[in-house]
Amino acid sequence: MGDIRHFGYIRVSSKDQNEARQLEAMKDLGILDRDMYIDKQSGKDTNRFGYQSMKNGLRKGDILFIKELDRLGRNAQDIKREWQEITEGIGAHIVILDMPILDTRQYQNGLEKLISSIVLELLSYMAEREREKINGRQKEGIATALNNGVVFGRPKKTINEEFIQVYTEWKNGNITAVEAMKRVDMKPNTFYRRVKEYEVQKVG
Repeated sequence: MGDIRHFGYIRVSSKDQNEARQLEAMKDLGILDRDMYIDKQSGKDTNRFGYQSMKNGLRKGDILFIKELDRLGRNAQDIKREWQEITEGIGAHIVILDMPILDTRQYQNGLEKLISSIVLELLSYMAEREREKINGRQKEGIATALNNGVVFGRPKKTINEEFIQVYTEWKNGNITAVEAMKRVDMKPNTFYRRVKEYEVQKVG
């Protein structure tokens, strides 16, 4: 059994987040640097380089340590699928450091495996609901801000004096459309949309 390897997987959801807390927990367990895998990106899918490299290295009997359950995937479905692939497909163990009940090393017979499965189902469901709640609050915040007149995204390019002057030169054949777009700093779609709006205004 001496060739059983201990792996550590760490994910932080953006490049700004600090993985030090998760790293420290792994090092306390004596996990070697070569067996530590880190992803600095969202968990929206499991196509993460570090995660896939780690999974490819896992063998039957190996132990994978993860700080929190939601590091495994973005939603309950992902988490359950990855859990099954690692524990049943590969035959490796998973230990969730923040949840001692999710340590597959302690489960030897069918009943305990069933308990683990129920707990996982419940916890992954709760993790997903929590994320939905946060997203819901963000959407509410954006809706409130919009109602209060806050403008998101790039400001709309308006039909101003500069646009009218450039439009006139372009219509008179003095400049090309490409030159006109460059001077008013508009992409083709935006430029032609404003042209249409302006021509409608003029007729009106």
